Amino acid sequence: MALQIRPNCEYCDKDLPPQALDARICSYECTFCAECVETKLHNVCPNCGGGFVPRPIRPAQEWRPGVCVVKQTPSDKRVHLKYDADDIATHIARIEKIPPEQR
Repeated sequence: MALQIRPNCEYCDKDLPPQALDARICSYECTFCAECVETKLHNVCPNCGGGFVPRPIRPAQEWRPGVCVVKQTPSDKRVHLKYDADDIATHIARIEKIPPEQR
């Protein structure tokens, strides 16, 4: 199963096309831009509490049959947070000092 490659930052709604180098995801594919991860979320996913890694870039060219961004298209469904800023801040403050691998 391929990653969804979501099209936007769930916090600020910045466009994150499939080739975006500043896209970050958690293990549940929650998607945010690097700026929000670093300055607002402090490497804490507001949805699951996990940490973030750079989102992989899906190959543009079909190096193997059926495996490329054209054959396995990214999602066009924009996703937005369901939590308000105060709830997110409380969530982050509770766990941000715990390393992601120990959360």
